[in-house]
Amino acid sequence: MKILFCSDGSLQAENAIRFGSLIAAACEAEASILGITELPDEQSELLQALERSAQILKEKAPSIEIIARSGEPIEEIVKRTTEVTYDLVVIGAARKEAHGPFWMSAKAYKIIKRIIPPVLTVIGSRHRLQNILICSGGKGYIDKALELTGTIARGAGAKVVLVHVMPEPPQMYAGLIAREENVELLLNSSSLLGLNLKRVKQTLEAMGVATEIRLRHGEVTAELLREAITI
Repeated sequence: MKILFCSDGSLQAENAIRFGSLIAAACEAEASILGITELPDEQSELLQALERSAQILKEKAPSIEIIARSGEPIEEIVKRTTEVTYDLVVIGAARKEAHGPFWMSAKAYKIIKRIIPPVLTVIGSRHRLQNILICSGGKGYIDKALELTGTIARGAGAKVVLVHVMPEPPQMYAGLIAREENVELLLNSSSLLGLNLKRVKQTLEAMGVATEIRLRHGEVTAELLREAITI
């Protein structure tokens, strides 16, 4: 596995590298640190920050490459990921809102949209990798996410919680809700959703990853955030 860590020399970028180093260690990944400054006279400070980041990764990755560039950050990241194939790109992002759709900066969203590799966006600091939440619509397009997430979870010894959110039916169908939230009943059914979730669970378990499926009703974003707090 090859991981690209992007840094502007900030504390949040360092936090992202620290958390991403857990994945690098779990997957024995080659690490590249791309440092970008928009002003040439900030190059010296950036290089010092990159050296600190390299020390964080020193015992986690078998090889570390440091690249320092000046320019517009998003364009430099796009250029680098076009030049070299990476399995994962790690970026730090500042929290902009306490809740709602704009939790991270517009710059982070643009990076996610423009580059081809998967992007891990780290907000705040995290020092352990124990639980991974996968949000599934119950369709086959989750397969690439399963492959990457399963590889990380297996290496880190982490548990995967697979969550599917269904529309909230009227209150008069409370009994139906309870029935639909019975995971075992769903997995043993012949429904398309049940068959797909069962396939996903079996795929992860075949990789040696402990997997749990949880079902929720309601608005997708709100339910996923509520679930993320509980694991």
